[in-house]
Amino acid sequence: MATVIKGTAVAKKVRQSLRDEILEIQKEKPDFKPGLTVVQVGDRPDSNVYIGAKVKACEEIGINGVHMKLPPETTQQELIDAIEGLNVDPNVHGIILQVPLDCTTGIDETLCTNVLSPSKDVDGLTDVNAGRLARGDLKRCFTPCTPTGCMVLIDEAGVDVKGKNVCVVGRSKIVGAPMHDLLLWAHGTVTTCHSRTPDLGYHIRQADVVVVAAGKKELVKGEWIKPGAVVIDCGINPEPDATKKSGVKLWGDVEYQAAKQVAGAITPVPGGVGPMTVALLMRNTVVSAKRMHGITGVRSYSTASYTRPIAAQLGGGARGLSTSTNFARAGLSLLQRLKK
Repeated sequence: MATVIKGTAVAKKVRQSLRDEILEIQKEKPDFKPGLTVVQVGDRPDSNVYIGAKVKACEEIGINGVHMKLPPETTQQELIDAIEGLNVDPNVHGIILQVPLDCTTGIDETLCTNVLSPSKDVDGLTDVNAGRLARGDLKRCFTPCTPTGCMVLIDEAGVDVKGKNVCVVGRSKIVGAPMHDLLLWAHGTVTTCHSRTPDLGYHIRQADVVVVAAGKKELVKGEWIKPGAVVIDCGINPEPDATKKSGVKLWGDVEYQAAKQVAGAITPVPGGVGPMTVALLMRNTVVSAKRMHGITGVRSYSTASYTRPIAAQLGGGARGLSTSTNFARAGLSLLQRLKK
């Protein structure tokens, strides 16, 4: 029977540590106040829920969380102008562009995401941050929050991925692809599977660690899991369920009950990976604020081994990230010219 990795408990530990650190810094620097702004275009109900959770977490930790809500008729240039204003605002240390955009004007989400200054891209989704992660330049980038949270949970299970066979199921830009990169630079032997992979079960059976982010209910069968493997399930697949107070039951991408009988450790859905995403977003915002205030040193948010690479990743200071702003603007200018 697998040990259940409770992401809710780990995330709570991260958030409390961040709150303590902010209060500690404020004793010497009273004006230290990390700031996170979430930019939304339109009024999608699901986006409102996600943003509400982020702003609430900010309030609990001591971060100034702002929800910038723009109307559906916002033009692409108006959105760019809003983001560029946040890029130069010294009170804003983290910026998120909430996607998908709910607009009537055909805004290019990728182009606008790349308007974000890489030094404030706390979701790690700009091409600059993604490229640095792909090259293993972890000291000079922010890494996406969900895969980074998965790394912390793997370590909470007491597993060092160095030399281990690891299987990532899914290749999205937000989870699968950066998950592969993080595991690779942690010295895992990584196989990435996707919708075109034949005999998915074969690859999973070889893996000491399995991370699934495919967006398909119970895609990974319990019988495929190698005995003793660590299973991290990023899936969130809602289905109507009248027995639930919310009217919805969430399913993971892994056949949980069957896998639990075989695995060494496994994350539940809900209560596994999800809470870590918000916690690591808060962490990235605090780290960005520390960089901009010239504060060195990074507190560890997990007792496990991955905190050492995290500390190394975040210990590079402001220099590496801040110099990327002009590069990002030049790239944006090129993209706009190519689209003409």
